[in-house]
Amino acid sequence: MKKIRHFLARTTGRKSAEQDNVPLSPASASVAGHVAGKLITFNDNGAWCWYQDPRAVVDKVNNTIIVGSVAAMEGPDGEKRGGNIEAAVYDITTGVCNVVVLHKRLQADDHNAPAFFIRPDGRYLAVYTKHNCEKRAYWRISARPHDAGSWQPEKTFSLAGRIGKSRITYSNLHCLSTEKRLYNFFRGINNDPTMMRSSDNGNTFSYAGKLFTQTLKGYSNAYVKYASNGVDRIDLICTEHHPRDFNNSIYHGFIRGGKLHTSDGSVTDGNVFSDRGRSQTHLTRVFAADSVWNGETMTHAWTTDLRLDQDDHPVALITCRANDIPENSTYDDHRFFYARWNGRQWIVHPVAKAGPCLWRQEEDYTGLGSIHPHHPDTLYLSTPIDPRNESPLAHHEIFKGVTENGGASWRWTPITENSGVDNLRPYIPVWDAEHTVVIWFRGIMTASQHYRTAMVGIIE
Repeated sequence: MKKIRHFLARTTGRKSAEQDNVPLSPASASVAGHVAGKLITFNDNGAWCWYQDPRAVVDKVNNTIIVGSVAAMEGPDGEKRGGNIEAAVYDITTGVCNVVVLHKRLQADDHNAPAFFIRPDGRYLAVYTKHNCEKRAYWRISARPHDAGSWQPEKTFSLAGRIGKSRITYSNLHCLSTEKRLYNFFRGINNDPTMMRSSDNGNTFSYAGKLFTQTLKGYSNAYVKYASNGVDRIDLICTEHHPRDFNNSIYHGFIRGGKLHTSDGSVTDGNVFSDRGRSQTHLTRVFAADSVWNGETMTHAWTTDLRLDQDDHPVALITCRANDIPENSTYDDHRFFYARWNGRQWIVHPVAKAGPCLWRQEEDYTGLGSIHPHHPDTLYLSTPIDPRNESPLAHHEIFKGVTENGGASWRWTPITENSGVDNLRPYIPVWDAEHTVVIWFRGIMTASQHYRTAMVGIIE
């Protein structure tokens, strides 16, 4: 078991002060089961949502992995750490992991996990928010290049004074080198996807406009996953609304040159930096609500992951309900679908069963999955149903799937087996074609605000 050292990066910007060592709790350490690799514990108390990215980054200059998460009251040292926005900094060479506190006791909610960006000068940028309760986003920049041990004072961006409901949730950082501009996409005005941007790598941010808009139905509009080539385009897939409130389809488009395009490159919004915004239903539909696959009806789709292949073609992972007829009568059968744009059309294939919802208050929460950023024909899924034979499992396990025919069939390998607790929400940060780190959280989760889970992973 790796020693985890905790540091407090004070909001005054002073150098971090070492705190007491906090070992992984025996309860967590004893439930690992079998893992296909050497299990790394990045943080003994943490979880993340899946609508903030990159949730983890690999710094190849100093050979470290930085993993963001939010500590819970139920986890180790929860009375002191609950609501901490934390960054675990893992030294690949030595195996030592230091946990840095970016903001102490902000809010115990997995939606608040930070997104990271490694700036051209080597300094780290971390952006984070509360969950739907204030008009501010927070960010910090590390004091020194390639060193997460101390951070500059915290800064904030505010939507105060904007018309309409404008509470901020989520952070998604994407830099386009041709524009020399950094974007942060978040849920904001009218609970629509909203943007802020920076021309100085995050030293300052300004309001950039509202990406989409619709009449709000229920809780939120347009759950969006983003991916970028880092040069001149940012791709996205999105829903109409929250699947609890609407029978969603999934749509795709991309931003380039300040314009919003459909999958085939047609312009559907000539200025994404306005407050006007268009309905996302003007984009290309990837997956249709009420579509029938092998005699089974799929509804209430949700976005899970998005990557770009070597040709800048988008590759998406989607979840949906199966056989929920009549509507809202059952949430016990969710499915994974794999969608890939081939330059002319979207090709969609069913992948695996995702099982029942994690808890009844969130009818469409599943274990989720991640597409490999360098090998988009490879998936890592969390499911309580073995995709090799569809047999039920005691807990959510992580499986690696590889396709050689565009997603029509998959070869599965278990990453975890016989676990005593759930393994949820795997994520693969960008590294290189030869190296892979798979990160997830393991433990017991009963709500987005209540969990006793550890951030763990393996390096393949």
